[in-house]
Amino acid sequence: MNSTNGERKPVAIEVHGLRKDYAGVNVLDGINLSVKPGEIFVIMGPSGSGKSVLLRQIAGLEIPTAGSVTIDGMDPSLEETRDKVALALVFQSGALFNSMTVVDNLALYPREHRLHPERAIREKVMEALRMLSLEKAVEKFPSELSGGMKKRVAIARALVMQPQILLYDEPTSELDPIMGATIAEIIASLRKAIAVTSVVVSHDRDLAMTIADRVAIIMHGRIKAEGTPDDLRRNNDPEIVDFLNPTINLENPRFRKMEASNE
Repeated sequence: MNSTNGERKPVAIEVHGLRKDYAGVNVLDGINLSVKPGEIFVIMGPSGSGKSVLLRQIAGLEIPTAGSVTIDGMDPSLEETRDKVALALVFQSGALFNSMTVVDNLALYPREHRLHPERAIREKVMEALRMLSLEKAVEKFPSELSGGMKKRVAIARALVMQPQILLYDEPTSELDPIMGATIAEIIASLRKAIAVTSVVVSHDRDLAMTIADRVAIIMHGRIKAEGTPDDLRRNNDPEIVDFLNPTINLENPRFRKMEASNE
């Protein structure tokens, strides 16, 4: 959907009664949540809790067993929705093509789908790289980049799509605290720079409690708690208190329902 000035505008996400089963095993059980246009919404939970499964449902990559997901009132799994709403997913691994330079990684999708003339594609790619301070990495290959730079390139590639919704899967995983804080700052700054709705799946407590407008904590396939960071800090539920305690290992079996491979 375009705003009156021709630019993309952020859109809302609604999840109602969402259930997802795999081979008879329930992973998500009755998820309800709303993400407002322009909001940064963080989904947290231990490994195996279903948070990455929820992200795939929002992205339209999988069909719910029951319930619904809508983006601006439309089903994200339908091609007609993807034609109307610009959504981009930043994968945990970055998912960059090692045989391509940074500039070609960013230009691949618009080139393959002939979204713009080559000159316009190049301009959009360079604009995205400038936003992430990656101009000097244009002709480098992924193998030449640090972990933090790969994450930034993956975000820049998403920006080329001029998204109304940005979905992030563990954007700070495997990064040191300084680079993790940098990625968190980038996510927050992009909300203002391009007016995008952001959904972030993360184990990173600092990220969630620093940049999120609201946070949902999933445990055992259900939303255990939801609210602003301050709401969650005041939550007295023992599981939530332990989960938000920085000395607690999020991989502790106390928090696990199933193997992380179900994520």
